[in-house]
Amino acid sequence: MRVLVACEYSGTVRDAFTAKGHYAMSCDILPTESEGPHYQGDVMDVLNDGWDLMVAHPPCTYLSNAGARWLYPGKVLNQERYEKGLEAKEFFMALLNANIPKICVENPKPSLIYDLPKATQKAQPYEYGHPYSKGTLFWLKNLEPLKPTNVVEIKGYWCGSFTSKQKGKKVLGKNAKERSLFWTGIAQAMADQWG
Repeated sequence: MRVLVACEYSGTVRDAFTAKGHYAMSCDILPTESEGPHYQGDVMDVLNDGWDLMVAHPPCTYLSNAGARWLYPGKVLNQERYEKGLEAKEFFMALLNANIPKICVENPKPSLIYDLPKATQKAQPYEYGHPYSKGTLFWLKNLEPLKPTNVVEIKGYWCGSFTSKQKGKKVLGKNAKERSLFWTGIAQAMADQWG
């Protein structure tokens, strides 16, 4: 199977599919962090190259509900941020509607103002062997929702809210790179169940 992993430079999902014998290529504007097939550039350049499956991780900076507070500073709509969110939605939808038979687009909970389609599935790292809570949504096309593979006890929140900090819970993933981490356990489940 030919697998495109869009907006990934870590190689996490790409390497999981490669280990199962598939041809998988990651694509990002950044260089890859691990050896393996990688296209550094715009994913639109390679989107129509005959893929069987795409797993996409489009940027969530402007779409995520976590950034919604920056949309209304002083209770006034930040027009510049809103416009960037609309551009991000257009990119998200281009990936979701790509001419590829099987698609998974991954993102956190989106801000309601952008009116994205309803996600198919919510997954948690602790369902796949990582002891953290960090809700991840999947929009799926011609794929079954992932089944949990290794449910473990939660030891902390990966990207906690102010409320979780107040409750004294351990919060990790403090910088943007850490917060965007994709879990090897979920990548392995994708390769096992969708490959």
